[in-house]
Order: sequence, then structure tokens, then C-alpha cells
Amino acid sequence: MDKIATVKWLDDMSFVGQTESGHSVVMDGPPAIGGHNLGPRPMEMVLLGLGGCTAVDVIMMLQKGKQDVRNCRIEVSAERAETVPKVYTKIHVQYIVEGKDLAEAKVARAVSLSSEKYCSVSKMLEAAVEMTHGFEIVEID
Repeated sequence: MDKIATVKWLDDMSFVGQTESGHSVVMDGPPAIGGHNLGPRPMEMVLLGLGGCTAVDVIMMLQKGKQDVRNCRIEVSAERAETVPKVYTKIHVQYIVEGKDLAEAKVARAVSLSSEKYCSVSKMLEAAVEMTHGFEIVEID
């Protein structure tokens, strides 16, 4: 198995994660558990990974479909279990796609293909979490 990520303890509840591609991110806990709020929580990183993964898919598909997409924002909302382990129990991914003369069918297809087939993070999470998706198109002149 290949080593893809390393997480190193800095101090208190602060950690630095480094990826195989050489990028780093600081993660930290809230002050209530001894953190300094210097970075996202590890569970927030899961949602960011999901949003980033599916955004790449959707943008690539829309561009290949000759859509004049100008912006794409992914809003990820989630519910967590109330008891430990406080896993995500529900995740909703909302796509806000901005562009000129975007075909609704192509946006819907890109969102569907990403969530159901191509986004590795989404596919992994759906095995344990109730996942839903929605989209809106914002027309830009």
C-alpha cells in the first residue's frame, strides 16, 4: 500500500498534514479541547475533500460539453451523530453553477455523473452516509 499522507503533531491539538504531492495543511481543534483554531477540523477536511472532488468532475464535464461555465461553488452541509463517534449521518451537496446559456440537462448530468460514478470521495462516503445532491444555475450576461 502506498503512503499518501502524513500527519505530524505540532503542539496542543494542532497537526500538519502533508500529501504525497507535497502540499501541506494545518488542522487544529477548538479551544474547548486545547486547540488554537488555527486550521480546519479533520472532519471539516472530509467535507472539503468531497466538495473539491466533485467540483473538479463537474467543471471538467461542463467544459468538455462546451458549456460557458464561469463559476462553480459547492456548498456542503452535513449532520453528525450526537454521540461518539460523531460521524456524519447526512450530507447534502449543493452545486451553484454560473455561466452563460448553460444547458440545464448538461448541468444535471454532470452533477449526477459526479455523485453517482466519478467522485471517489462521494462514492466512499455514500457507503456509510445518506447523501443528497441538488443544483441551481445562475445565468450571467
